[in-house]
Amino acid sequence: MYVNYSGLCPAPMSDFLEYMLSIKGKSERTVREYFFDLRTFYRFLVIRFRLSSETDVFEDIDIYLVSLETLKKIKIMDLHAFISFVDRERNNSNRTKARKIACLRSFFKYLYSIVKIIPENPALDLETPKKNSRLPVALTLDESRDVLSSINGTNEERDYAIITLFLNCGLRLSELISIDIDKIKGDTLTVVGKGNKERTIYLNDVCVKAVEDYLAVRPDAKPGHENALFISNRKTRFTQRGVQHMVDKYLKEAGLSGKNYSPHKLRHTAATLMYQYGHVDIRTLQEILGHESVSTTQIYTHINKEQLRDAVKQNPLNDDEQI
Repeated sequence: MYVNYSGLCPAPMSDFLEYMLSIKGKSERTVREYFFDLRTFYRFLVIRFRLSSETDVFEDIDIYLVSLETLKKIKIMDLHAFISFVDRERNNSNRTKARKIACLRSFFKYLYSIVKIIPENPALDLETPKKNSRLPVALTLDESRDVLSSINGTNEERDYAIITLFLNCGLRLSELISIDIDKIKGDTLTVVGKGNKERTIYLNDVCVKAVEDYLAVRPDAKPGHENALFISNRKTRFTQRGVQHMVDKYLKEAGLSGKNYSPHKLRHTAATLMYQYGHVDIRTLQEILGHESVSTTQIYTHINKEQLRDAVKQNPLNDDEQI
């Protein structure tokens, strides 16, 4: 749904958000996060520059008090103060702070380099905090098979096709529910990923069969939903929430509930299985997953504990009789 940011925030913030949508092609979700981050930043500026004598609750601070003249005065010290504020006063994690910093960099680059309305770019040397390194949570090969084996019921073909695509292709949830029938051509599938970028997914044999089996029993959809691949019981395009509930159901039946698994973890599982068992190189995996940067994909190059244990056992000194 289109959001008119000119009615929610002052220029040039609203102009920047519209630029990110229409010119840079950022998704509605990404631009909405930019809006929330900049709104927090503007409220902080009202406090830091004493633009109001009233002591409002932070969420009630009027962001329209921040003018272009205020933005022209901002120095890197003010940006550091803002990051410190969201760290200490709002308990932002390093990951959240990194997102806010990325937003500020884009915003001030727009003001300085694109529309040229500020004298300097204060965010030019703004550093990003180190993100906490976290390995992706993924199902094992046996657990993946257990989930597939647990699928049953009136929507068996649909649900099996969905989970098969997750576990074999590494689709994002948003990509999966947006699949249209006419985007499937033989063993290829075209999806729209982050930033509205299209990419081609190549389906293996089990995916092709699962989709064909589902299409053979797919119900007729309501008007406006005829081209949607996955249809809900209401005869409309399957929603994110519906898929999440369905995945939770089968994880529970497979004895895997309570382990923080989710549709996104099935995407992690596909990537991990391809890397560990399919010997897929990192650049190919990047292309399959639709990652903009290979650094995002490199998290899947971790080696599991059993491989570490086996590696140590292979040490030639692990032979008592030779010592």
